[in-house]
Amino acid sequence: MKKILIFTGLLFSFLISAQDRPDPQPAPDSFEKFKVAMAGFTFVNFDLDKSLEMMEKCNVKYLCIKDFHLPLNSSDQEIADFHAKLASKGVTGYAVGPIYMRSEKEIDDAFAYAKRVGVKLIVGVPNYELLPYVEKKVKEYDFHFAIHLHGPDMPLYPDADDVWNHVKDLDPRIGMCLDVGHDTRNGKDPVEDLKKYQSRVFDIHIKDVTGASKAGYSVEIGRGII
Repeated sequence: MKKILIFTGLLFSFLISAQDRPDPQPAPDSFEKFKVAMAGFTFVNFDLDKSLEMMEKCNVKYLCIKDFHLPLNSSDQEIADFHAKLASKGVTGYAVGPIYMRSEKEIDDAFAYAKRVGVKLIVGVPNYELLPYVEKKVKEYDFHFAIHLHGPDMPLYPDADDVWNHVKDLDPRIGMCLDVGHDTRNGKDPVEDLKKYQSRVFDIHIKDVTGASKAGYSVEIGRGII
């Protein structure tokens, strides 16, 4: 009996060792058709180093760049240093914004900034009357432009329906950043809106909220109504 127990113990140890071998393993196929990223505004109260530290802990590799981490008037060297710091943590900046635009000059500045940063997606909030000028710049730069919706907190772009109605007849590279929390807070169903407007959804902000009204506020995913 003792020999059997010893043999069983040795076999068990062998199996554990075999499982721990550092043989190359194929990457699992997750079938994901999109990449998980962080919106820069997530880190509004943190500097870039702390932000990247948190991203590393979450294993998130993409960042939408906000101007409090990389100002619009950054020099080429500052932009290069910024990208080097991201790269040191395995992070890629894929877009800039949200950027608010209340004049043609602010639109010019935003597009020039995105070009210098090296991205081709701008998340922006232009005044309604400036949309024809945004379309002109989109054609000039060959960028995609995602309008960020804001729920009931401001009159500009409260939900996906509003964004769609303002961009549907414009260049197809002008679409939306679908914020599921704000869309919900304006009484909409973000899942149905994604189905309806998927051809113009270029970015998505995922969050949970406490209610489908202006009184609703953001909470940890799983603790709200979404």
